[in-house]
Amino acid sequence: MSDLVDRFSLDGEVAVVTGASSGIGRAIAEAFAADGADVVICSREQGNVDPVAEAITERDGGRALAVECDVTDRDAVDALVEATVDEFGGLDVLVNNAGASFMAPFEDISENGWDTVVDINLGGTFQCTQAAGEHLAEDGGAVVNLASVAGQRAAEYMSHYGAAKAGVINLTETLALEWAGRDVRVNCIAPGFVATPGVEQQMGVSADAVDRDAVDRRIGTSEEIADIARFLASDAASYMTGETVAAQGVPQGEQMPQQ
Repeated sequence: MSDLVDRFSLDGEVAVVTGASSGIGRAIAEAFAADGADVVICSREQGNVDPVAEAITERDGGRALAVECDVTDRDAVDALVEATVDEFGGLDVLVNNAGASFMAPFEDISENGWDTVVDINLGGTFQCTQAAGEHLAEDGGAVVNLASVAGQRAAEYMSHYGAAKAGVINLTETLALEWAGRDVRVNCIAPGFVATPGVEQQMGVSADAVDRDAVDRRIGTSEEIADIARFLASDAASYMTGETVAAQGVPQGEQMPQQ
């Protein structure tokens, strides 16, 4: 039994989680740290991630490093990876969670709006994964990308976001092939409607209102997505690469994406 438990453990691993100031990214960082991983968390503003790192250290006694990083800025991304290796001696897991979206009819999306959403969601995943690749390959590692059900099927008023997340899914599959020989697994999670702070702000749906007494579930929590990320990052998922795991409960037509 102990060997089985150990395969699900991230104890002693070093993980970078982008977009970790709140919501799914924060839940992933907290779950990894509670399991014994050293975590590096980042967002575009240092003041947003410092409290997260402090809370992890105080609650779990784990080691957490907060870094300000814009995932679309390659110099900032390189500095993030360098800070991780300097602080913890290596890098085992990369979680590409940073993302952004807004709802708009296709004809109303400006060129700047399109470029911004694609650059953060797809470009940021490219930048971080390429920068981390050499270190992930040193002893074998794992990449967990965050896509969306909007990247798997059409969602009204989300053409820019859906296109970017579809790109993340394809990038996941391509890198899984290219990096298999490096002993680096690359997988993806496609959340459906998740009660993140952003969703609560836009739609008034709180995680406190999520009902888990029935299987007929229409909305998920950040912690449930974190459970999947933890599995994909662990040795328990050693026979999985290039896969996209949809986490959407019972499909009820088109759903809002998780960001």
